[in-house]
Amino acid sequence: MANELLQALQLLKSKEWVDLTHTFGPNSPHFFMFDDAKFETLFSHDDGFFAQQFTFPGQYGTHIDPPIHFVRDTRYLDELELKELVLPLVVINKAREAALNHDLSLSVQDILDFEAEYGEIEAGTFVALRTDWSKRWPDKVSFNNKDAEGNNHIPGWGLEALQFLFKERKVSAVGHETFDTDSAADFRKNGKLDGEYYVLDQDTYQIELMTNLDKLPPKGAIIFNIVPKPEKASGFPVRSFAILP
Repeated sequence: MANELLQALQLLKSKEWVDLTHTFGPNSPHFFMFDDAKFETLFSHDDGFFAQQFTFPGQYGTHIDPPIHFVRDTRYLDELELKELVLPLVVINKAREAALNHDLSLSVQDILDFEAEYGEIEAGTFVALRTDWSKRWPDKVSFNNKDAEGNNHIPGWGLEALQFLFKERKVSAVGHETFDTDSAADFRKNGKLDGEYYVLDQDTYQIELMTNLDKLPPKGAIIFNIVPKPEKASGFPVRSFAILP
């Protein structure tokens, strides 16, 4: 006889599952201060088995940032609890606006407009910002979106919007399709990533370089963020996916 846990698994497997993770490699877009990844073959099937060596920064491909990535004396990746990595998922769709304004910075009003249509964002949720920037993957030039002066134009979260979500709505974590939490315009203006620091200073994590957010409903899905457990890590590629209601 199936117990309630097995019944729950059967229910979950009857639903649609959506991969929120890019496949990444040596030529993938990445944060400008990092080198390209290196994938090397150590042994081939001619040696009896196939084995590779991978060299890349923790913040590469779709990845997770724990608090220690920006904030001193906080939790490393291996200190995140398993239940923190599985959360109800809310998706704020600003794809149309981001297509018209590459310097989009999500505002509190944008959140209120979302809530007017879909209801208040519940406490304990993971909120993802959909900009459809992921559709530029894996084209580095398109993803970086630099102007003639070499400045990036990439959308992101506004600091006040993040403060509203964590203080007023008590959300648990956030994610986005771009390299950084902050829009490139805000980063240039402020000289630092205020939004990213703020998120990680809430003793939580974020997921960067997400994809397939266009396949998700505004509310009702669940996100799983499955990640290896390297010791004292400041971040690592993640396998994020959603189960649809």
